[in-house]
Amino acid sequence: MNSASAALNVARRRAELVRAADDVVDLLVVGGGITGAGVALDAAARGLTVTLIEAEDLAFGTSRFSSKLIHGGLRYLATGDVATARESAEERHLLMTAIAPHLIRPLPQLLPFVPGVTLRQRAAGAVGMTMGDLLRLRTRTPRAVLPHPRLIGRHRALTLAPGLDPSGLRGGMLSFDGQLEDDARLVVAVARSAAARGARILTRVRAVSLHATGARAVDTLTGDTLDIRARSVVNATGVWAGTLDTDLTLRPSRGTHIVLDAADLGHPSAAITIPHAGSISRYVFALPQQHGRVIVGLTDEDAPGAVPRVATPTEQEIGFLLTSLNSVLRTPVARRSVRGAFAGLRPLVDTGADSTADISRRHLVTVSEAGFVTVLGGKLTTYRRMAEDAVDLAVRTRRIDAPPSPTATLRLVARDVPRSEPLVGGVRITRADVEYSVREEGALSTDDVLDRRTRIGLVDDDRSRAYALVDEIVRETLHILG
Repeated sequence: MNSASAALNVARRRAELVRAADDVVDLLVVGGGITGAGVALDAAARGLTVTLIEAEDLAFGTSRFSSKLIHGGLRYLATGDVATARESAEERHLLMTAIAPHLIRPLPQLLPFVPGVTLRQRAAGAVGMTMGDLLRLRTRTPRAVLPHPRLIGRHRALTLAPGLDPSGLRGGMLSFDGQLEDDARLVVAVARSAAARGARILTRVRAVSLHATGARAVDTLTGDTLDIRARSVVNATGVWAGTLDTDLTLRPSRGTHIVLDAADLGHPSAAITIPHAGSISRYVFALPQQHGRVIVGLTDEDAPGAVPRVATPTEQEIGFLLTSLNSVLRTPVARRSVRGAFAGLRPLVDTGADSTADISRRHLVTVSEAGFVTVLGGKLTTYRRMAEDAVDLAVRTRRIDAPPSPTATLRLVARDVPRSEPLVGGVRITRADVEYSVREEGALSTDDVLDRRTRIGLVDDDRSRAYALVDEIVRETLHILG
């Protein structure tokens, strides 16, 4: 491993920004989501010199708005896309056993057999979960990591999900998948792992234009322009990829989640899986989270037009999620009980399909007319494979000598925050959390800490109560770092 530190902070950014303008690196990565961070780590782990630039913050876009699952691709099996399901299961195995077992836990998922779930949906769910377990066996994921699926009775179902309507409940099908502690934290861990191998991770640096051997960029904190030179370039800007590679036609899809108090669902210990009406391949999930929350999602809606800086959930989508959830609950959750809502845009390639739900989630890696590589599509679970494919294509196209990717067995860095008391009652954020975010995880603002390091910002009330104290600590820590 390179002797560089994994710490990302304002002082390191300042020094590396100067060097980025002077040096020629092997690979320039544009985009600081999970794919871009994965590309930077893959290349740095092969011994290549790497610079990553990101216009905003790490995990600013789609990567922080997922369902926070590391999943084996049950939906893909239901639609016959066995290749994508197999790839998802393989990458899940690597993440849960070798790469990030410290960031992922097994999550029980319950398909409840209630009157609204048809016999066809029950059968399809049971078959899909059984096939998913065969993929688990194929990838040799131990049962200690992911237990096998099984039918359970009514009492067990209510123990796992106390909020279910007991009338007409006939047990259910229980399976297991991987759940991230947090998706943005995974991105930060990957970026810090790349930094530990010498990669330059530069946030608030926006690419204005790309070409085969570099980019013209702007430091958004100062307004200064710089030319970054590289032997190869990868465009990993997700839903914004088409602004830099005009050969691409993207068809973004909006996925919305709502945030509830776990108490509204009886503090479930398992995710509740609810089939869409009339469908055997689309579901709404109620997923237990940290800090006593449950997120419910997700939608799959066309999002035409200009790509917004941050996508906004619609009332129609929030209503759909509540209606789906309430169809299986004893006590319906009212709109006023929604603590927060968020939406992300999937970077899908336009294939002419009638609906974005019909577009394959397989990733695309291609060389643009200008000579740089663009990577997009895929899923959070398969980021490592996407990154490997992108670096393989970049080094092959630009004739750069590089060994094969070693990332299948490369463990990500861990987060090591000292224990301290919460800053605000009822909000699980401490002074140590804030200081660590700024000193070690590259946070440059209070928004970075609240929205992408601790996720307090998912609930507006919590964000408001914590903001002033967090802002004071962020400013103090940035001042100390100089």
